[in-house]
Amino acid sequence: MLYEKLPGGRVRCHVCQWRCLVNPGKLGVCRMRVNRDGALHVLNYAEVSSMAVDHIEKKPLFHFFPGTYAFSLGTWGCNFHCKDCQNWEISCTDIPPGSRRLPPEREIELARRQDCRGISWTYNEPAIWFEYTLDSAKLARDNHLYTVYVTNGYATPEALDTIGPWLDAWRVDIKGFTDDVYRQLARIPHWRGILDVARRAKEKWNMHVEVVTNIIPTLNDDDEQLRSIAGWIRDDLGELTPWHVTRFHPLHEFAHLAATPVATLEKAYRIGKKTGLRFVYLGNVPGHEYENTVCYSCGNLAVGRVGYDTRVVGLDGSRCGSCGADLNFRT
Repeated sequence: MLYEKLPGGRVRCHVCQWRCLVNPGKLGVCRMRVNRDGALHVLNYAEVSSMAVDHIEKKPLFHFFPGTYAFSLGTWGCNFHCKDCQNWEISCTDIPPGSRRLPPEREIELARRQDCRGISWTYNEPAIWFEYTLDSAKLARDNHLYTVYVTNGYATPEALDTIGPWLDAWRVDIKGFTDDVYRQLARIPHWRGILDVARRAKEKWNMHVEVVTNIIPTLNDDDEQLRSIAGWIRDDLGELTPWHVTRFHPLHEFAHLAATPVATLEKAYRIGKKTGLRFVYLGNVPGHEYENTVCYSCGNLAVGRVGYDTRVVGLDGSRCGSCGADLNFRT
């Protein structure tokens, strides 16, 4: 899906914002789409690298069906090549021999058998699995299961609009707010389209949106960059949009860096709150008080969390159970 045929047997893919121009016999950046005789073929349809029953809080999604489980799946490859990738064994590789195949019908069956409330495509970039996730999302809707993209946000508007009617949540990474950070970290030359697509997911398709920034020492931990991310969330997605500032751990090509100091995350929290965001959360610091959802209006504890252990104690639907303030929850 989502490609055009060009003279000379070439094709242009329109699934992600690379918009790869692919010559005959060649692959796109994600290495999962190949030009065969002037037609673009997907290699990873139903090819599963990883699957698990996860707490929805692991995505992380804190304001979306709290305390539920999502049947979570990933495939092979990625359209980013992030130096801090925690799943590089599946994202920086081709499809290995013996890869598992899981047709969409079987995916839905397993989700329901495991008492999951929904499906999450995660672990690597779901947009490169586009046709499979689209077919699966339609089946999920028919079976009353919610659907989640855990995404780097680099899908095109055309891809978003195609899957939009069947996708409930868009959990997007905003890795930084400068050209230099995206070039250094993910080798992405043009990143601002990520912001436009996230806003489109919320405004056009009414998806629930939450933002994650993995804060990496010396790369994206400066005050100006953090203020810029928080300001964009406030202005484009709304002050009730959750922002997760998560602790980096040394991995992959950044194994030489130190883990993020908790004090740096707390600084980001203060910046987000000062900028006007109502909900800023610390990630990868189990037991920290900033994992909890506290009503901005009355101070009532709405949801308590320790890691993935979640207690819904003060919610009334999407609102505070004490004062009625809108807390922007999907339940």
